[in-house]
Amino acid sequence: MSSILCNLCGRDEYTVRYPATLSAAETPDARAFRCTSAGYGHHAQIVQCNHCGYVYANPRWDSDELMAMYGAVEDETYVQERVGRRLTFERHLQHFERFAGAGDGRTLLDVGAYIGVFVEVAREAGWQALGVEPSAWATAEAQRHGLNVIEGTQDAPQLAGQQFDALTMWDVIEHVADPSAELKKAHALLKPGGFIAVHTMNVDSLMAKLMGGRWPWYMAMHIHYFSKRTLSEMMRRNGFEIVWVGVRGRYLRLNYLVSRLGGLSPRLGRLARRVVDGLGVADKAVPVNFGDLFTVYGRKRGN
Repeated sequence: MSSILCNLCGRDEYTVRYPATLSAAETPDARAFRCTSAGYGHHAQIVQCNHCGYVYANPRWDSDELMAMYGAVEDETYVQERVGRRLTFERHLQHFERFAGAGDGRTLLDVGAYIGVFVEVAREAGWQALGVEPSAWATAEAQRHGLNVIEGTQDAPQLAGQQFDALTMWDVIEHVADPSAELKKAHALLKPGGFIAVHTMNVDSLMAKLMGGRWPWYMAMHIHYFSKRTLSEMMRRNGFEIVWVGVRGRYLRLNYLVSRLGGLSPRLGRLARRVVDGLGVADKAVPVNFGDLFTVYGRKRGN
């Protein structure tokens, strides 16, 4: 594991917010880095910068190790949740278009596209949508559905020299080794005046404060924890004008939601399972919003 500086202000003075629940020698395998992982409470040391308040994992796994694990991720559970993901992304895109405008043949890059559900939704809404994804399995799954997703990151050679009208990062920024650098790359990949959407968890939300160390988003795969203030500031420092910040929920199948409850509390999970199965509603997708997920929209300044 490597010790790192604050990704927002570059300082090296921090206070431990939550001690590590994983030992320094305990490297999770790729299963802990799946989008649908239920490894709640298993995390590196969580610290808070004494100067700017930024919250992050320190020390954490080095960049090469992180990329190797994300490259090896396979996640059949996510495939099973495609209905709920589609509903979520349809709502996300409709709201984003209020600010970025409609597709109408314009270009969009989805960073961390996974199996391409948002690329699919954007394409159907009239965007020329392209996705980039480090997982070889997820990229293949997207391509199997005829979706334009390439394997890699924002550094992929196929993106060199390209610029897009819009760029999205749904549940991505908290996973990357250097969020500030990724936002700088996103700025370069956008046309002047282009729009970006960044969605992540809110470490300053009421839910996070009430649950403390039991907040489910404290997990091995999450190494950066943003508030509305710190993400907005990082985006401004990388050339974006902030145009909207707000809470955004998601749709989940009840079957999947029950599995998440089981990760927090096996007893509660078993009870919820009996209720859901008894009512025969396991496949029903429902809106879920605990107020601890948010999105920031930005507009590119400069060239």
